[in-house]
Amino acid sequence: MAKVRIGFSTQFELENELVGIGTDNPTNTLQALGNIHVPNAKAVGVSTFTTFDGFVDTKAAISGAGGAKSGSISGEIVIEGEVTVSTGTTFTSGPENLTVTDNFTLPGISDDKPSVGTMRFNENLGSLEFYTGVEWKAVNSYVDMGSRGRAVFAGGGSPYEYPAHVGYLSGRIIDYVQIATTGNAVNFGDLTQFSRHMAGLSNSIRGVIYHGSATPGDNNVIDKITIASAGNAVDFGLIDGTDTYAKSGAASSTRGVFTGGSPAITDIDYVEIMTDGNSVDFGDLSAARSASQNCCDGKRVIVAGGRNPGGMDSIESFMIASKGNVSSDFGELSTRRCNGFGFSNSVRGLFGAGKDGPSRISEGWVESLIIASGGKAVYFGDCFTGSYVQGSASQTRGVFGGGSMPGPAVVNVIEYVTIESAGNSTDFGDLTRKCYDPAAISDSHGGLGGY
Repeated sequence: MAKVRIGFSTQFELENELVGIGTDNPTNTLQALGNIHVPNAKAVGVSTFTTFDGFVDTKAAISGAGGAKSGSISGEIVIEGEVTVSTGTTFTSGPENLTVTDNFTLPGISDDKPSVGTMRFNENLGSLEFYTGVEWKAVNSYVDMGSRGRAVFAGGGSPYEYPAHVGYLSGRIIDYVQIATTGNAVNFGDLTQFSRHMAGLSNSIRGVIYHGSATPGDNNVIDKITIASAGNAVDFGLIDGTDTYAKSGAASSTRGVFTGGSPAITDIDYVEIMTDGNSVDFGDLSAARSASQNCCDGKRVIVAGGRNPGGMDSIESFMIASKGNVSSDFGELSTRRCNGFGFSNSVRGLFGAGKDGPSRISEGWVESLIIASGGKAVYFGDCFTGSYVQGSASQTRGVFGGGSMPGPAVVNVIEYVTIESAGNSTDFGDLTRKCYDPAAISDSHGGLGGY
């Protein structure tokens, strides 16, 4: 075939023609088959690349509007402008570095049929979750392998307080039990000061204890303990704001809240459990109350009953990860109840004992509800008829103790219930001393499976 050489000064023009290189039947204005070597190619104006097929390079720079249907890049990708990756795009070996200077949108994860191990960010709870094949779980969920299961009872009023024994040692004592086994409590250590009408919260490592009514002392002191290792409490911080008592606590694995206080107030304060410091304002309850029965499933806090000034049966709830005022009417207890215990596993909340208000009529039974669904609590079983009783739980069993019996007589009784099986409470053992309204916490309660 003859060769035609076009010199540097020669002008070569074709109008309304198709030019083929390596083919005698071109279908495009310029169609070249085989390898093409171009030292410096420049496209003037708007160029649209519909397909990159077999394009391999160490770096690709795309400026302006471009859409790549297929291709592979072995090194860095730099994109200037807006790029949309369609749902049909598949990265078989994703790029190690992706630099985006504008908007970058990936297809969302469907809730319809996620695969096991799929992860998502839950914007409502502010938490990262993964799919187990059955349900979405927060990434800090844990499987209890038997290393946890300790409940702690700290401080509390004493029959020996008045008149000559203000600050009596009983009001500083910390006891503990192993929830899975019955038996008498064992001494853990001492609080930093005597207190009663206390509140506590915890994760799997640390307990945080609000002193409440100290005689004498500061009401707004917060102590901390390491649940797995016995020893004296040390300072954590202070409650920021109203100096009060008869607050109630609840916690997830990272955050704890203290609600209400006496005389009845709407305050909610929170702390990050593993970070020492003063509490921070969370928001307000929709109803002022003190001495409520609280629990948490790791996401939702339940605030049940309380007094203002008489007993209350209303229940409020709020998401522990989202600060703000509470306006959620969750349901109601079957009776007006304050100064009783509240605890839960990750599904069911239990509330029991206590009294119906200033008349001091003791409520000697337990009621329960499913935390995720709300509604009216239902009868669970009977328990001893004490008030100023506190308790905590594991995923299977709840324990509660101390309190003031009708009379009044302060007791050291501990009883337990199996959370998933309705029935009467059973004797567990005794605390090391008689006390009322201690702080009760555990390292394995229902709040530790969530955010």
